[in-house]
Amino acid sequence: MARGNIVVVDYGMGNLRSVTKALEHVAGGKPVQVTADPAVVAAAERVVVPGQGAMPDCMRELAACGLRQAVIEAAASKPFLGICIGQQMLFEHSEEGDVPCLGILPGHVRRFPAEKMFAADGLKLKVPHMGWNNVRQTMAHPLWQGIEDGSRFYFVHSYYVAPEDAACMAGATEYGVPFTSACARDNIFAVQCHPEKSAQAGLRLLANFIDWNP
Repeated sequence: MARGNIVVVDYGMGNLRSVTKALEHVAGGKPVQVTADPAVVAAAERVVVPGQGAMPDCMRELAACGLRQAVIEAAASKPFLGICIGQQMLFEHSEEGDVPCLGILPGHVRRFPAEKMFAADGLKLKVPHMGWNNVRQTMAHPLWQGIEDGSRFYFVHSYYVAPEDAACMAGATEYGVPFTSACARDNIFAVQCHPEKSAQAGLRLLANFIDWNP
């Protein structure tokens, strides 16, 4: 195993190519490997868990690939980046499919409430929340280094995390309701947006992750 490697976890539910290409672009020559092998995840220096699709499918596939425990251990022991559902699965329970998640962070995954999906001008907002939106940085964190507060990132989601511990909120976004768009605790950083699709701000966040030593 190459020293300083970055592993992208493949459990069949992520946009792996764009995440991997973005990481390779900013990795400074460090190897980036996509894997479904729990042993490779365990040996990695840094772990990235992306995800797209429905939470019941994601949790089922994670278990079917034998990766559930490897992801839990990675989140406890090394620099860990969760993207989209890779953020949501860190929490205890999701309203999507009424399924338990990994339970690493206290809190739940909620659907955007239909009765509150209105913009400031009264126009109806669509769900899923799709497109560019601002992220307000709610804590100082190394992964925000060089990224202006309020920068725009790209989102595609119908559910969002509702942490029980407000201290783990690292970023907030408004879409009908205010929601937590980034979380951080110890060696974990996770975002609801897609940094791999978020131009320079997203690439900077990924570069900061690669240099991060929590």
